[in-house]
Amino acid sequence: MCIIQRTPVMLKIAVVDGQGGGVGSVIVRRLRDDFGDEIEIIALGTNSAATTSMLRARANKGATGENAIALNVERVDVVLGPISIIMAHSMMGELTPAMASAISSSNAKKILLPLNQEGLEVVGVAREPFPHLVDSLIERIKLLYEEVKNVRG
Repeated sequence: MCIIQRTPVMLKIAVVDGQGGGVGSVIVRRLRDDFGDEIEIIALGTNSAATTSMLRARANKGATGENAIALNVERVDVVLGPISIIMAHSMMGELTPAMASAISSSNAKKILLPLNQEGLEVVGVAREPFPHLVDSLIERIKLLYEEVKNVRG
């Protein structure tokens, strides 16, 4: 007799943030509220305060610093955060060139919030309040989750 065991479709998501981790913790909280334990959330902070904030918002695990970010963005399906995570020296210098390079060159899909905190403006993107941007991000993750479920499932 052959027993086929199905493993649950687990989307691995890294949420990257710095400073106080406010943006990242909102993203983590919304992901957890909408997906429960169906996804794995890894909090990656440029500093320990950001990582701790995202862990309190119920990330599965967390890591801090340049090497942790560089290593883990290669181990996930998706990277989420503000657009500044792909900009060297952003977040008041917390995001190093090595972090920005690792994130931007990762094979993971990157879904970034167009927050205009670093003097960066993306033409063609409508300015939306932060809660609306997070809603859009969650809807995009839901679509991606269904795609992955159909492929892996």
